Amino acid sequence: MTQLAPHRAEPVVFPACAEFDGNRSDVVGRDAAPAGRRRGTALFVPGYTGSKEDFAPLFDPLTEAGYRVVAIDQPGQFESPGPGSVPGYTVEWLGDVVRAVAAALGDDRPHLVGHSFGGLVARAAVLAAPAEFRSLTLLGSGPGAIAGARRDRMERLASLLPLGMDAVFDAMDRAARLDPGWRELDPELQSFLKQRFVASSAAGLQGMGDALRTEPDRTAELRETGVPVLVCHGRDDDAWLPPVQADMAERLGARYEVVPDAAHSPAIENPAATAAALTAFWVHTETR
Repeated sequence: MTQLAPHRAEPVVFPACAEFDGNRSDVVGRDAAPAGRRRGTALFVPGYTGSKEDFAPLFDPLTEAGYRVVAIDQPGQFESPGPGSVPGYTVEWLGDVVRAVAAALGDDRPHLVGHSFGGLVARAAVLAAPAEFRSLTLLGSGPGAIAGARRDRMERLASLLPLGMDAVFDAMDRAARLDPGWRELDPELQSFLKQRFVASSAAGLQGMGDALRTEPDRTAELRETGVPVLVCHGRDDDAWLPPVQADMAERLGARYEVVPDAAHSPAIENPAATAAALTAFWVHTETR
């Protein structure tokens, strides 16, 4: 499955949910209605360099399970405008935008799902207002700043930003081709990934990257909120390594699920197992 997986979700705009540079701006997303009786609403927040399309393979299975599913581009990502200055992209500010979108849904306390960097943002939203969310899923996310090879790549790419987003994407593509596990992408998917990346904000790429490399461990604070948490990751996750996420789950007293045949993007790599883990968790929280 890919970001271009077919689905029934419709484009949606959440007006004036982000305030920056003296103006209020829209947040763009996708909204999928449940196939039958609505069991609840889930709001999905993408990771660094990601977008709402990263959850495309989950839309139909989750709506068939009775959930309204909404995914957004964070400000500065793809179709959602963002601040023009790097310091504007704090985890706290992005969390406030998520809260504004959640309020605009018009539903009582959505389930919140954050992938990778989006997990840090979703956590900030929950820490700011625990009563506004029914649950939190940290999907391939961690307790604090990212480390290891992904951090090193981010720091190398930052030096290319003055050359423009096209140059950064092409450098990322060349580096990916050196990986022994690299596989040629479908041309339509490759075109979409470049279009999305180039349309995103250079300031956002730098600002979110800075936040991703400096976020403190706030696990104890999150546990104190009492909000039910699911920690879920691919078996071969190479961002926050599985033992790091398992330790975080233990410290949170959280439900813990490992998605087989998946790495850092289980929603794409194994959507059936990811959807099953999410729905089982949501049903559990709804029957507490």
